[in-house]
Amino acid sequence: MVQSAARMPAYFISHGGGPWPWLPDWRAEFAPLEASLAQMPAQLPQRPKAVLMISGHWESDCFAVMSAAKPPMVYDYSGFPAETYDITYPASGAPDLARRAADLIEQAGLPSRLDPEMGFDHGCFVPMAVMYPEADIPLFQVSLRHGYDPDQHFRLGRALAPLRDAGVLIVGSGLSYHNLGLFGPAAKQPSQQFDAWLDASLALPQPARTAALLNWEQAPAARTCHAKEDHFAPIFAALGAAEDEPATRIYHQTGIFGGVTASGYRFG
Repeated sequence: MVQSAARMPAYFISHGGGPWPWLPDWRAEFAPLEASLAQMPAQLPQRPKAVLMISGHWESDCFAVMSAAKPPMVYDYSGFPAETYDITYPASGAPDLARRAADLIEQAGLPSRLDPEMGFDHGCFVPMAVMYPEADIPLFQVSLRHGYDPDQHFRLGRALAPLRDAGVLIVGSGLSYHNLGLFGPAAKQPSQQFDAWLDASLALPQPARTAALLNWEQAPAARTCHAKEDHFAPIFAALGAAEDEPATRIYHQTGIFGGVTASGYRFG
């Protein structure tokens, strides 16, 4: 396949905690993340025709593809101020691209379906509100698959890779550290260990990089940082979409909520 000069990179980003941009104290906590997300549009070769988000907050029994023309909002967080349940991110969907994505997934031998009901979850609309606050880029999502099998999610990314040459920005949205029961000083050492492993692994030549990520559970503190890997699995799809392309760390923060280290990456 001939690579387009305007081929979009792929990303694995942190989407932070809950509706943080609308909470002054949390927004201050995530100031480095906000700066990183705000800079992403300037890193692209052209304005995206659409953004395809693979969020740690949507999973299904297959790789479901959001197909609504006007997706609704999904407030999949709890315990936050009432006004955060009135947030709107009125981007249009991308039904034609959704059908193409579903076809590509099925052609790769993976189970897929169109989902005309699913709306934007907070792993999607929160970072998009920073990246594109005008909500003027078509946006759709592809779900994770139950079980988070790394190989299947790498295959998902490989299947979706041709969309990058069609002007689609593929973003895996999760967190490089996600243990809601372990914050503060106790999170410092495990998150640093896992973050250092991730950065070193993403710098490996192929096929060693893919092999390292497929075996991510062997990383230091892997299951401390990700007792459930829903927020790490999006990286497999992002890497699959740019498997032989270099990784660049675009976000790195230490001491989040008193101890957490986290990072985000561009591929390509």
